[in-house]
Amino acid sequence: MKPGGFQQWLKDTMGLDASTIGPTVVERAVASRMTACGCKQLAEYWQALRASPLEQQELIEAVVVPETWFFRDTQAFSALSETYGLHWAVTHPGDRLRLLSLPCSTGEEPYTMAMALQDAGFPLERLSIDAVDISERALAKARRGLYGSNSFRGRELQFRERHFTTVAGGWQLPETVRSRVNFIQGNVLDVAFLPGEAVYDAIFCRNLLIYFDADTQIRTVGILKRLLRPQGLLFVGPAEAGLILSQGFASAQLPMAFAFRPPRADSGVAVSAAMLATTASALAGAAAKATTVKAIAKPRPLARPAPSASPVPTVAESAEALLDAAQRLADNGDFDRAAGSCQAYLQAQGPSARALYLLGLIEGAKGRNELAEDYFRKALYLQPQHEETLMHLALLLETRGDAAGGRVLRLRAQRSRRTAG
Repeated sequence: MKPGGFQQWLKDTMGLDASTIGPTVVERAVASRMTACGCKQLAEYWQALRASPLEQQELIEAVVVPETWFFRDTQAFSALSETYGLHWAVTHPGDRLRLLSLPCSTGEEPYTMAMALQDAGFPLERLSIDAVDISERALAKARRGLYGSNSFRGRELQFRERHFTTVAGGWQLPETVRSRVNFIQGNVLDVAFLPGEAVYDAIFCRNLLIYFDADTQIRTVGILKRLLRPQGLLFVGPAEAGLILSQGFASAQLPMAFAFRPPRADSGVAVSAAMLATTASALAGAAAKATTVKAIAKPRPLARPAPSASPVPTVAESAEALLDAAQRLADNGDFDRAAGSCQAYLQAQGPSARALYLLGLIEGAKGRNELAEDYFRKALYLQPQHEETLMHLALLLETRGDAAGGRVLRLRAQRSRRTAG
């Protein structure tokens, strides 16, 4: 029995493309389980694996390493709250809001969905969330609703004071929130996975598709489309946006939320390469803010700066203000002036990963993808692990058909995120 056989088994069983996590991850997981089972040879462990559903689950548990925390990528939860908050509850009297989290890992994502909606005024008694994961171990932790410090990251942690109680061993989520989430052990590739159609108002399926090969990705998107209501929202990870657009979904025009509406029944799935590239670039937005925002914060209109007697800024502060100005201009669609501010910064300060990254976003939003790619590559030359640049360049490569190149960049972005965490 060769190690590649276990990789193929994982692909057949759960759709995992071993190249997305690295074959050594699978090899280490197999070695660990061989030791646990007392097996000396690969062939011996292969026989034990095939004969025991429990051991099959144990190997999956050893390979799947959850990486999640509360209010991760806050823009998606802000978009959920703005779309399905108190206004939705008032205009849909008697309706129950149904949401899906897939995969839900240890529960941080579905619980965040509930907390965000509660903070927006949505009545929890009208909320129902199904949360699915292949790992029974992760689900057991999720059902307890008890979390340690690793589940709370970033500076904006006021939600912890509102929703959690400090107990021995961490922070406990109350039953009022936990009761809104129904945890289900399941595999999206199972024939009987979540039967029914048009069930959910919104689906969170973020950073799952990147681990599948192309055929499994398309199959999974078809399942998500079946489960989503006609006017529902599908939330995916940034690196998955190109795939979703290629399957006929349309951007929901919710900045940096990576949210999509399902294809209309009368619309074909085919999307021209030029349209896909332009839409994907526009989706990325003119500029992604690097600071953490509040979970329910709404964008504020720009105010004209008032005359001030504040001290004269330093040269460095003035230079950074050029990039801040470029970001604000780009956010408001003034791409030419935004690009001018970036170029002025580069002339004054020399090469800068942030300035080049912004220029890449600006050119992408204007549909000039070759220029965008050039700027992104220059930014990565200066800062090879710049996560946002890696993800946006991966999206550009995927929209032009370079799936292998996009996959390499996504892997680099994932490693960068783990290192930063």
